[in-house]
Amino acid sequence: MEWLKFGIDFGIIGLLVFLSVVSVSVAIERWLTYRRIRPADFGSKKELELMLTSRVHVIATIGSSAPYVGLLGTVLGIMLTFYTLGNQGFMDTGKIMVGLALALKATAAGLLVAIPSVVLYNFLLRKVKRLLLEWDIHHG
Repeated sequence: MEWLKFGIDFGIIGLLVFLSVVSVSVAIERWLTYRRIRPADFGSKKELELMLTSRVHVIATIGSSAPYVGLLGTVLGIMLTFYTLGNQGFMDTGKIMVGLALALKATAAGLLVAIPSVVLYNFLLRKVKRLLLEWDIHHG
């Protein structure tokens, strides 16, 4: 079961770090794109909306799924602790605490990815709505 500890530390946490980088990268790209957009240059509101909402769903998906990935790491960490406890019979409380800390680390990492992703998504969605309203104002 040592592979499970490695899988939690590097697999789950690594996946969450990767998702965080993707989320922030997409948010920065979208924000820079929104800064250059002039809604008056678009003839159709649907065309503008299609361009504005491109890739924003990635941030929402990461924000909503990251806590579940962290929860998976938590469940695996607790399973590892119970497996080790059952295998060895009596265990030092320090080993139990290390296993539980590993589990909670995965939960914290999931939340540290999800919370900024949801905030970035809401920020970008507000910017999309504002640009669409500017188009409405310009085109009557």
